[in-house]
Amino acid sequence: MEIPLNSHLQLGSDAHAGARPVFNLERSAAHGASRVWIIGAALVALFVKLAIAYNTFGTNDVGGFYVFARLLNDYGLEWTYRNFLVFNHPPLTAYYLRLIEALSQHEFLREYGVTFPFLLRLPGILADFVAVLVLMRSSDITPRRRIPISAMLLFALSPVSIMVSGFHGNTDPVMVMFLMLAAYMCLCKRPLLCGIFFALSCQIKIIPLLLLPILFFFWLSRQAALRFTIPFMFLSVAMWIQPLVRFPMLFLRNVLGYSSYWGSWGITYWLRLSHWGQFNGTGAFHLPPAAAATTLALKCSIAAAVLLLAWRRRLLDGRGAIDSIAYAWMTFFVFSPGICAQYMVWLAPFALFLSPSFYAWVTTTSSLFLFAFYNANAGGLPWYHAISSNNLEKIDLWTPWSLWPWATLIFGMILLWKKAIITDSSLRLFSLRTLSAQGA
Repeated sequence: MEIPLNSHLQLGSDAHAGARPVFNLERSAAHGASRVWIIGAALVALFVKLAIAYNTFGTNDVGGFYVFARLLNDYGLEWTYRNFLVFNHPPLTAYYLRLIEALSQHEFLREYGVTFPFLLRLPGILADFVAVLVLMRSSDITPRRRIPISAMLLFALSPVSIMVSGFHGNTDPVMVMFLMLAAYMCLCKRPLLCGIFFALSCQIKIIPLLLLPILFFFWLSRQAALRFTIPFMFLSVAMWIQPLVRFPMLFLRNVLGYSSYWGSWGITYWLRLSHWGQFNGTGAFHLPPAAAATTLALKCSIAAAVLLLAWRRRLLDGRGAIDSIAYAWMTFFVFSPGICAQYMVWLAPFALFLSPSFYAWVTTTSSLFLFAFYNANAGGLPWYHAISSNNLEKIDLWTPWSLWPWATLIFGMILLWKKAIITDSSLRLFSLRTLSAQGA
């Protein structure tokens, strides 16, 4: 039988085609094994956090939440807003506090040591596990920029997450979980669900409203702004209806008008070190005029920068929208007049999407800062109850450690911008030019 001259090409092609399924099966098996490792790590972290939450009291935030829960049950939301400026949480958080305060009084739960501090931290611990699952799924949708398994394992076992969710006692991890779900819906092209999850994140804490322009312009550029905005507005108004109708000014003052602590982070820390009386304030209220003006200027600068970022990057794909959220958080942390320790979980999943190596550096420096913070306020190991205060001597024990993550964010921002410049030379800082999908 005569063999064609090009048979070796055909045979080679057939052999390659036959090998492809085997290669795909091997890759699928490796991917499946990596998922098992990541989920296993997330489960280990979950049980570690549960153990910490069960055996410790946490920070004075836990004590504050307990007091607020009692006041909310005894006097209601309006009275609490009116008499306590520091109660800056939306109504949904207030409802949850009332629920767990009632549950903690139940004899069955008390018998098994299920206390208010544990119940307060439980949603955040569960939210961290959900966040890992969402992150894995999001990474699978964008295989060309899939997150390395080492970075995913670091996220699942993050010391920042363990300290904040397991020990601190606040609602930030739940807010981050809902925000991640909203970002995931950008990848899935589901504007309605994106609006719902984004609204839920704003029901936990008001700060995600800073990111509203990013999501709004993203969906606007896809002719889906109404499908995002209507569920977002409907759910937000439904959850805020009580304060908006009965005591709107108190709600706006406490929730929307809140400002974080001056002098313990970034720019305001350096200004406080000048020892000028106008910059020597601490806390969130009754600041000297120069400190108050600086705080307002920094907040306005952050809002303007995020708005510009949202407009310029509105045409990018879903992964670009997640990167935009990361850049917005970076801008917030670099220029914020103040932060609280638990805020360090806000940036984490979005920084991981943006750059795994950058995320690793942020996690390392944030872990050092948080350990110094909790260790100083708990009086050393083992931690049971950490009490922070506005006492400058105590603040100065841990505040220098906050410079590590702050400096990391600044260097990361510069390096990522320079990397972007190499890809697209038009990416100068001060420009209204819209970025195309090719410039992502």
